Amino acid sequence: ASTKAYTSMLTVFALLALMLGRLRDVSPQRGSALVEALQELPGKVRDTLAMEPLIAELAPMLSKAHSAFFLGRTSAYPVALEGAQKLKEISYIHAEAYPSSELKHGPLALIGDNTPCIVMLPNDELLNKSLSTLEEIKTRGAPVIALTDSDHPRIRELSDHVIRIPQVEPLLQPIIAGIALQLLAYHSAVLLDRDIDQPRNLAKSVTVE
Repeated sequence: ASTKAYTSMLTVFALLALMLGRLRDVSPQRGSALVEALQELPGKVRDTLAMEPLIAELAPMLSKAHSAFFLGRTSAYPVALEGAQKLKEISYIHAEAYPSSELKHGPLALIGDNTPCIVMLPNDELLNKSLSTLEEIKTRGAPVIALTDSDHPRIRELSDHVIRIPQVEPLLQPIIAGIALQLLAYHSAVLLDRDIDQPRNLAKSVTVE
């Protein structure tokens, strides 16, 4: 199960976006700020890895479940996809990622007290809308883990557990959030005594015919 591919691709595409932006309409000041944020990224990753003991404490919630939901809105949805993918790959727990904005279109019927929900809550202009999704989930008794870089008081009120990741440039936030979710999947798999280095049915490389 690869984690470096996710992190490396996001970092490379951030650099590509910066280059294309500078060729068009990203100002020198904005470009410099993004470069500085990229230079600070290794330190932010270290800060995230230092949270591993806290994240490990949340693993029993997932390891006892038969299914889990990962929810995110707009740019947080692909992060939710990575979280669900890693949990499936190494713990063999069924997990599904879904856009928060579409939760009422069916999947809400599956959410209950035995369905953990991991909700991505980036500190952006859509945070209040995401909080309304959190309320919907909490009303149905589902265990909630919030992954956020926000200190909004409603997040702690509506969540059973909060993983508070370091604040970074929004373009880079999915990298930090992805690492936290990878650690959550890892410790869930450890509790279930899975072979994390060689998950069943996974090949080191994938060929397409």
